[in-house]
Amino acid sequence: MSGCGGEEIIRIAKKMERMVQKKNTAGALDLLKELKNLPMTLELLQSTRIGMSVNAIRKQSSDDDVTSLAKSLIKSWKKLLDGPSDDKEPEEKKKEPLPPTQNSPEPREESSSSNSSFRKDDCAVPPENFITSYPRAPSTSDSVRIKCRELLSAALKTGDDYITIGADDEELGAQIEEAVFQEFKNTDAKYKNRVRSRIANLKDGKNPNLRRNVLCGNISPIVFAKMSAEEMASDELKEMRKNLTKEAIREHQMAKTGGTETDLFSCGKCKMKNCTYTQVQTRSADEPMTTFVFCNTCGNRWKFC
Repeated sequence: MSGCGGEEIIRIAKKMERMVQKKNTAGALDLLKELKNLPMTLELLQSTRIGMSVNAIRKQSSDDDVTSLAKSLIKSWKKLLDGPSDDKEPEEKKKEPLPPTQNSPEPREESSSSNSSFRKDDCAVPPENFITSYPRAPSTSDSVRIKCRELLSAALKTGDDYITIGADDEELGAQIEEAVFQEFKNTDAKYKNRVRSRIANLKDGKNPNLRRNVLCGNISPIVFAKMSAEEMASDELKEMRKNLTKEAIREHQMAKTGGTETDLFSCGKCKMKNCTYTQVQTRSADEPMTTFVFCNTCGNRWKFC
């Protein structure tokens, strides 16, 4: 039964995503009513990103019934992150020491009396929409790091499809910054450049899936902090780079395999005369052909007019 429900949720998620892209919410109410009667899991929320689609439809629709039902669904889905609990659980959580993290301060209860820089609310229980599988980022008094955390948090809110299902934006921004800081151990130029590149890619309107995957937890803060520009690129840009690489390889192979070998040309780089040339009509028919020369020794290429 759960398998069938999962398939239905995936089907509805795809329909809603198309609605959001076309900005046409006709039929959204029927889909929302179907969702209300289907069992939702945290795994489905993260894999389908349906929460973002529902939130975007809520913003786009002028129908009060759609808006109200969307809000109700989002509120109920956020409760999935808490799991089963009773009235005594919040107090018990406050008494339990937080798990130690690398290079983090001493446990809160011991350090609160000896270190005045720790605030009382640092011991607070993580918010209900925070992914508890990631360790909570330790607090910092460094002004540069605080500013970077704020900028990362703001970048996570970019776009109309923003929703905090699966992540608390402020805490998630702090976790990303903490991961960057742990790599460089200071706030020098390399640290700042790394943070700037995360912010720029999160704000990229042509690559919304990156931000969605970070918010949903599909990409962890530690992984995101270390991703290269190629890894963060949109699917469209990755495909373009792949095609350009194939084209460059093809041209390089053609330069080596095609053409006529000659010793009439001298390479301007290595001064060798082991060359291959080809002639192409690049101008009008009454103009002479253009000669392209390739050095078989060093790989230098040039045009001979």
